[in-house]
Amino acid sequence: MKEINEILKAYSKAQEAGKKTALATVVKVEGSSYRQPGARMLVTEDGELTGAISGGCLEGDALRKALLSIHQKQNKLITYNTSNEDDIELGLQLGCNGIVHILFEYIDDQVPNNPIQLLKQLELERKEAVIVTVFSLKRNALQIGTTLFFRKDSPILNHNNEALSLIEDVKDVLKTKTSVVKKLQNENDNEALIEYINPPISLVIAGAGNDVQPLVKMASILGWKITIGEGRATHATEKRFPKADYLKTVKAEDFLEDIKIDDQTYFVLMTHNYKYDLAVLKLLLETNCQYIGILGPKTKLNRMLDDLQNEGINVSEEQLERIYSPIGLDIGAETSEEIALSIVSEIKAFSTGKTGTSLKYKTGKIHDEIQYER
Repeated sequence: MKEINEILKAYSKAQEAGKKTALATVVKVEGSSYRQPGARMLVTEDGELTGAISGGCLEGDALRKALLSIHQKQNKLITYNTSNEDDIELGLQLGCNGIVHILFEYIDDQVPNNPIQLLKQLELERKEAVIVTVFSLKRNALQIGTTLFFRKDSPILNHNNEALSLIEDVKDVLKTKTSVVKKLQNENDNEALIEYINPPISLVIAGAGNDVQPLVKMASILGWKITIGEGRATHATEKRFPKADYLKTVKAEDFLEDIKIDDQTYFVLMTHNYKYDLAVLKLLLETNCQYIGILGPKTKLNRMLDDLQNEGINVSEEQLERIYSPIGLDIGAETSEEIALSIVSEIKAFSTGKTGTSLKYKTGKIHDEIQYER
């Protein structure tokens, strides 16, 4: 979502300046590639790039293709074969051993539900959604492009009837939370990237000490939404945390007020005030939040559990599974910056269903493959 948010900001600036733009989207990958389907990059007519479709190796040639799309006011599908290091025509020598198909879409402000308008819908509500991009690998075929936006209990936004035939597939993607590329049965050999998009991680931190500052900075770089709650008015300030989205001075018993919890909400307790952390933990155990990280040694958690039991609160195995204490991945962290890195890494791994182990020992591909359906 961060990349999309940055693209939308860049588009607004381009609009204000009267600049024409094109959107480049990775729609299909065969073999290995640095970026996967759904990666995007906005290009302005004066060559400004926002987002990325590769590790930097495709961007130069992609800029030229995007400018051509803007000049001709047409969508274009370009294929890069990165498996051939001796490809004189491209001269890229990427060594990624894959084929990357990128769709370039001219953004016409006068067209309702153009690609940017569909992407903007993601910012209106904090809910998961599906976006459909229709393309064809057939030479000189009409490239329909980003054409449909779907969110449960919301109107379908669409500007192509062919995409409407994919609604059942769209609903399946929303249900499985897994993007797919589907082959369509028509004369243009069209395919559709049916892309699942989750809202950004919401990181809620109890505590506003100095060790929270590097955590907020790192989370902000990743585009996470950050809430900080603290009992001391002198600590939870905008001056200390300019990257936080929401700051509040609050009593522990009122900590969850105004906080919406969904499956992308993660809590970290690091006030260095045992009673405050314990009171917040007590509240969180009664919610459906899936991750509660607590800073401190295992003895602190054991003391918390004992104190809760003394209050007549028996923490179930299911509740205990949601508590991560000591918080963070085991990377030998000592300084506040290293601890922040450990925490961010664990939350990122948890959110994607990964273990956080070294890629050296992974036997399969780095990225989960997009399913291709016929």
